[in-house]
Amino acid sequence: MPHSIFQRLYLRFKPPTIQTFASVAALDLTSEYSTQPSISYSTLLSQCVATKSLNLGMEVHAHMIKFGFSKNQSLRNHLVTMYSKCHHFGFARKLIDQSPEPDLVSWSALISGFVQSGLANEALSALSDMSMLGVKCNEFTFPSILKACSIKKDLNMGKKIHGMTVVTGFDSDGFVANALVVMYAKCGQLGESRRLFGTIEERNVVSWNALFSCYMQSDFYVEVVDLFKNMVWGGVSPNEFSLSIVLNACAGLQDGGIGRMLHGILVKLGHDSDQFSKNALVDMYSKAGESEDAVAVFREIMHPDIVSWNAVIACCVLHECNDLALMLLDEMKSSGTCPNLFTLSSALKACAAMGLRDLGRQLHSSLIKMDTNSDLFSGVGLIDMYSKCEMMDDARRAFELMPKKDIIAWNALISGYSLCGDDLEAVSLFAKLYHEDTDFNQTTLSTVLKSVASLMAIKLCKQLHALSIKYGIYSDFYVINSLLDAYGKCNYIGEASKIFEERTWEDLVAYTSIITAYSQYGDGEEALKLYLQMQYADIKPDAFVCSSLLNACANLSAYEQGKQLHVHTIKFGFMSDIFASNSLVNMYSKCGSIEDADRAFSEIPKRGIVSWSAMIGGLAQHGQGKQALQLFSQMLEDGVPPNHITLVSVLCACNHCGLVNEGKRYFETMEERFGIKPTQEHYACMIDLLGRSGKLNEAMEVVNSMPFEADASVWGALLGAARIHKNIEVGQKAAEMLFVLEPEKSGTHVLLANIYASAGMWENVAKVRKLMRESNVKKEPGMSWLEVKDKVYTFIVGDRSHCRSDEIYAKLDELSGLLSKVGYTPIIDIDLHNVNQSEKEKLLYHHSEKLAVAFGLIATPPRAPIRVKKNLRVCIDCHTFFKFVCKIVSREIIVRDINRFHHFKDGSCSCGDYW
Repeated sequence: MPHSIFQRLYLRFKPPTIQTFASVAALDLTSEYSTQPSISYSTLLSQCVATKSLNLGMEVHAHMIKFGFSKNQSLRNHLVTMYSKCHHFGFARKLIDQSPEPDLVSWSALISGFVQSGLANEALSALSDMSMLGVKCNEFTFPSILKACSIKKDLNMGKKIHGMTVVTGFDSDGFVANALVVMYAKCGQLGESRRLFGTIEERNVVSWNALFSCYMQSDFYVEVVDLFKNMVWGGVSPNEFSLSIVLNACAGLQDGGIGRMLHGILVKLGHDSDQFSKNALVDMYSKAGESEDAVAVFREIMHPDIVSWNAVIACCVLHECNDLALMLLDEMKSSGTCPNLFTLSSALKACAAMGLRDLGRQLHSSLIKMDTNSDLFSGVGLIDMYSKCEMMDDARRAFELMPKKDIIAWNALISGYSLCGDDLEAVSLFAKLYHEDTDFNQTTLSTVLKSVASLMAIKLCKQLHALSIKYGIYSDFYVINSLLDAYGKCNYIGEASKIFEERTWEDLVAYTSIITAYSQYGDGEEALKLYLQMQYADIKPDAFVCSSLLNACANLSAYEQGKQLHVHTIKFGFMSDIFASNSLVNMYSKCGSIEDADRAFSEIPKRGIVSWSAMIGGLAQHGQGKQALQLFSQMLEDGVPPNHITLVSVLCACNHCGLVNEGKRYFETMEERFGIKPTQEHYACMIDLLGRSGKLNEAMEVVNSMPFEADASVWGALLGAARIHKNIEVGQKAAEMLFVLEPEKSGTHVLLANIYASAGMWENVAKVRKLMRESNVKKEPGMSWLEVKDKVYTFIVGDRSHCRSDEIYAKLDELSGLLSKVGYTPIIDIDLHNVNQSEKEKLLYHHSEKLAVAFGLIATPPRAPIRVKKNLRVCIDCHTFFKFVCKIVSREIIVRDINRFHHFKDGSCSCGDYW
């Protein structure tokens, strides 16, 4: 039938405003319809354009040719428009070339089609051809040409077109003026863009929107908000497009306050049902930290599109509501909306955060079905997900399968290995990256430095330091802080301090790293000084800084400063932090106050194995072995399994109290009961326990039965036991092994000399001393220190450097007289000096711990406990001396030596003379 095409087009489009087709079946193209062809053909072609129906448009074209209407210029223009809008530019251009006199309408349609397809060069070429034919642009052509210049960012051509608009007088046209504003902005000339905007006499909402878009694309969020205010104050009412742009600016500013006001304007103007506006609201609330409002707005969307779903799922992942994000993903699938790459990338982040391996694999399968091998974003998401799920083999495969690997992918894999504790592989991967001449960035170096810090690989640290300078990223905030942390953990405190002093900013991370470094290095005083400096800089500490400072106080036995830090921990709200809480227990234990440690332990809301181990170890160190074992039993009842450190503390508790049978039971069953094989530390504790109790033969049997070579801690324990029981044979054997393992340590020589001296073997004592001289081994001097009013005072034997030395020695003389009346006699047998008895007594009276206690008696309030720390084992004479003194002066004296705490009170010691 001749009119079948019209029937099919009518049935497809059914335009309600076209009365011509009311009785389309009765049309006769050869009669009355042929008298007005342009009306019906133009309408049909317009409908083809609206629905991008190229095939039907071509059928109309064929019909026009058949009935002789294809040469009609008006219809020819409609055909050019149809082919251009359907991106069939060859036919469109052919129609223009075949036209005897192509008019501006055809050229404008072609140019507009090119621009809408992003073909800027073709559009400008068509303009050149049009100009050569003498056809001039009008107010409809200029905006398309200016958009082509914007796409190319061709400022020179844009300026030429601008000149043409001025010459022809179209620069005052609203559409042309808006296009000029956009063109200059896209070409980076925001100043000129703003100036032109100011020349527009009648600025409507379209003009303002053009300017908003320009500033938004340059990330000038504040300017966009200010411009919006100016528009509203100028009496121009915003439309949904204006509000969507400004909402995106609020998202960039993370400003929920202004965003909420815009939400109100949307509702007031009736644009709240607009899909674009709703999506912009979800994104704004998400980035402003208002995740609940973002989800609430999403729930109001009647028919959410893919953008809506992606925005709300990404919002949930951003705010760590990962379970809700995955639930929304299921809802999205159920609604019939298929996830895209962006959706699955967000879902992968949720799986990574929750450690959902199986679901992560399912999402990987979905990505494979989408054929996303070339997509870098999804590839990095897979590496991150597998890494955080501790599936590094899968992460590596995902990385290897990426056809193109950028630095983000490399960083993700290196970070994954570092996160999983495979620091060697992380460093090796960086080496591979470097040798492949792949550019790296500050993120790469920071991540690798974290692994270097864990490995304590100082040479690598120095090499990375040099690379950071060579590649110009040494000044980066993260690189400097990572170097500071790495040097600190490698115990290169000088380099760490230098980097800290050279930095040009004050920040918590740098202070945390340097304070932790000094604390771990054993320089607690410097760590505390830095904390004061940090307070002067008005930087609020975090829980980790407080934890490091508490550990510094523990190492210093700085009880008073530790208490002050306890107050700061409460003040800043860190008592619920497990690291700070554990450090409090450790600090009070090592500062000699097991009662305060117990209170801190009881206040920990959720005790982990570190908490239990710290308290059990503290009780053991304070001679409360039975209480330590009771606490261990309570820990097991609470369902907390021990680790190797806990069992070391348990064996130490048995050791300090001479609980041989209990210690043997725990040692012999630890692998069967707890799945923990004994280490050198456990063997050393067991050997020390047996040796101290006089079971030296049994201790030697344990040494001989060890599944590995005994280290210095084992032989040291045996040597100490031999000294207590004056066993020359065992002492010599242990000393010989220690001379090989630790030739530089003076303690071995001293203990061996003591064994010989106790047996009256003075020739052997002389030989040991000669060996020390020949080996250039110097005896470690005995040192004692105590804290008074936030200051630490240190003493050595016979010290007279203290400003109150006269008072200290006067106090010792006073005590000497009092003690002799109650039966104290100096135990001179332990002194190895070749001098007379009175001189030996004098030397004993001037031991460092006695000087420290005497100073404590004159410098602290009456009845206040005196807390002294000593770097060596307290001698038997000082131990006896303090038992008498504490009773005479009615004071508790707490001495922490290298092995344990001694609480002297009412004439006795907490160790029960077993140390």
